[in-house]
Amino acid sequence: MIQRLLPFLTLIALFIILAIASPNFLTYTNLSSVARQTAVINIMALGMTMIIISGGIDLSVGSILALSGLLGTMTMEKHGIALGMVVGIVTGTACGFANGTLTTSLRINPFIVTLGTMGIFRGMALIISKGLPVHEIPPAFSYLGEGTLLHVPFVLWILLLCAVVIHVLLEHTRLGRYAFSIGSNPEAAYYAGVPVRFHTTAVYAIAGLLTGLAGMTEASRLMTGQPTGGQGYELTAIAAVVIGGGSLRGGEGSVLGTLVGAFIMGLLANGSDLLGTNPYWQQVIIGGVIILAVSFDELRKRRMSS
Repeated sequence: MIQRLLPFLTLIALFIILAIASPNFLTYTNLSSVARQTAVINIMALGMTMIIISGGIDLSVGSILALSGLLGTMTMEKHGIALGMVVGIVTGTACGFANGTLTTSLRINPFIVTLGTMGIFRGMALIISKGLPVHEIPPAFSYLGEGTLLHVPFVLWILLLCAVVIHVLLEHTRLGRYAFSIGSNPEAAYYAGVPVRFHTTAVYAIAGLLTGLAGMTEASRLMTGQPTGGQGYELTAIAAVVIGGGSLRGGEGSVLGTLVGAFIMGLLANGSDLLGTNPYWQQVIIGGVIILAVSFDELRKRRMSS
């Protein structure tokens, strides 16, 4: 029970420490900035939650984010915001579907498959753009990443909607039940009549859709389509799920836990900036936190099995 509450307690403690350590932390400007920056990772991490629960992993989400944002903004240059959003989200969904299809059809470990597609999708973004970012974007598109609704960053409303939808999918639908079953024991799920290939592919496609949306949100926040964007985001998204109680062995995870984990990562990054910490140490901290979170999970499982 204590280990399940640990992410929440860590988030509260981190919030209090930063509020005391930096007078600028509790300002509306800073908290809004944290919310907007963290929302992109949060949306991606929701998809990663479904994948990890089903016993998989996706190392290509950073590349999917870049490709989706790039194609979406390129479409906006000539065809407007609405079609650009559709293209970006459909691109993410197609990439996720490709990951799921390759994993289930070739029966290759998803780590290897997504390691390969990470390079493929990134290469496609660089080839299409010739390595150059997209800048000719309609000004109104900035509302997605920088606008406010009822004094709350608009992107937080998007995140809330995504979180509710994924929570319902995981907890109250057949897809969610099957995802937990596949992650816990794929062979048992198969012999129990679960369409493992179909639902595994569906999970990757939904995660791709969310990553496509995150890519468009990132493009809106920066007002540019960057073929090199999203580098390292896969590590942060995986860390958010693991810190929030997800197990890399599969079969465990929750939307609320992932949200807490992502906000912990966001506060660590923001606190490092406010306190003048070398930004390169952020990667060291993230790596250390992943090891600690996985270690706690392993210790807990060993105690349960003994």
